[in-house]
Amino acid sequence: MPGSPPRPRHLHLNAFLMNAGHHDAAWRHPRTTPERVTDLTYFQELARTAERGLLDSVFLADGLALWGNARHNALGGFEPLTLLSALAVATERIGLIATVSTTFNEPFTTARAFASLDHLSGGRAGWNIVTSGTVDEARNFGRDEHLEHGLRYERAREFVDVTVKLWDSWADDAIVLDRAGGVYADTDKVRPIDHRGTRFRVRGPLNVPRSPQGHPLLVQAGSSEDGKEFAARYAEAVFTAQQTLSDAQAFYKDLKGRAARHGRAEDDLRILPGICPVLGSTEAEARALEQELTDLQVPEYGLAQLSGMLGTDLTGLPLDGPLPELPAEHDINGNRSRFALVAELARRDGLTLRELIARLGGGRGHRVVAGTAEQIADQLQEWFAQGAADGFNIMPPYLPGGLDHFVDQVVPILQARGLFRTEYTGRTLREHYGLPRPAAATDPAPEAAAPAGGKA
Repeated sequence: MPGSPPRPRHLHLNAFLMNAGHHDAAWRHPRTTPERVTDLTYFQELARTAERGLLDSVFLADGLALWGNARHNALGGFEPLTLLSALAVATERIGLIATVSTTFNEPFTTARAFASLDHLSGGRAGWNIVTSGTVDEARNFGRDEHLEHGLRYERAREFVDVTVKLWDSWADDAIVLDRAGGVYADTDKVRPIDHRGTRFRVRGPLNVPRSPQGHPLLVQAGSSEDGKEFAARYAEAVFTAQQTLSDAQAFYKDLKGRAARHGRAEDDLRILPGICPVLGSTEAEARALEQELTDLQVPEYGLAQLSGMLGTDLTGLPLDGPLPELPAEHDINGNRSRFALVAELARRDGLTLRELIARLGGGRGHRVVAGTAEQIADQLQEWFAQGAADGFNIMPPYLPGGLDHFVDQVVPILQARGLFRTEYTGRTLREHYGLPRPAAATDPAPEAAAPAGGKA
């Protein structure tokens, strides 16, 4: 309405759920129940807790190989889309975001799965788009080596283009339900996409009608140069990792500027850095809990994880010594942004291997903050107000208590400060994030994206 005051800007909060919790020693702590990580009711309880806190969404990471050594951590678990389908019937409003790789899947099956989840949940589905980052994943799909970093993003771009075309292959009003005339759908509004590209040939249309959100929310988490360009072009929410306010501000400004260069408004995407909040009734209590978790770490496990992040075998090196010389970032064929973050953290703070393992235990490079609920709220408010974040990816160090405490202690403070919703005002994930529903494609069948001859 003309003359109406602008709506207040609110934080967006996502609960990143990971088995016993994000700390790599969480499963050893008496506050956790690692025996329940394949128990559906456990995740339903966590999702209901997040919904009770009015959070925008819950998020499940995923990889296509066993992450780390199961001897020393509660690893393995459910395929995320399967689990989120079960969480959809246990919740009513909270968004449901699943990770699916563009490297080891196909656009048609991915489009179908997310459209199905969007229907089943009443418009609450989101896709965290990843390109996969490890040779172990490649070896589970018949490859000896991982596809090169730049090529993975080339494939990802065409993959997302095809997926979106498939979601748009049914018009919103394609289903007419004319019982008397015997017409279920207007087939002029259900169109093949006839995509013939470099990597994919897909006829279409999708065999799922257009879903409640039109397109499930597109989320992305890579922060390399390729990752940032991809996010600026496609992403509507970005999960990212920064250790300092200045780094977060620089990332925020950079990514919003890149979006504008792709013809998008800065407000077309939400940036949510990860934060692992270690809560206590006093700061001393929080720091004591943080130390308890550190004391439960298995150095062998942490060293192997660190080796993977840095693309360097650290086996046998003295834990109280410094990092060895590392490869250049452009030589890393895994997660380049995480490599750069961890290498910079060690260099900036002069950390030994043991100290670096301790610092990474709670967040694997995401910021870990130990303090009272007020102190955690202060940190979130500062980054939100200072142009570093539109919200946060909340990574409880242990579950279920870490999420309970955030919802029961931090959320009310944010609400009292006018920074977070006091009720859900929408029903879809896009409405929670304040993003529009994409219009249905109404033009004739899209033209081919590239000459024929590419491999499916």
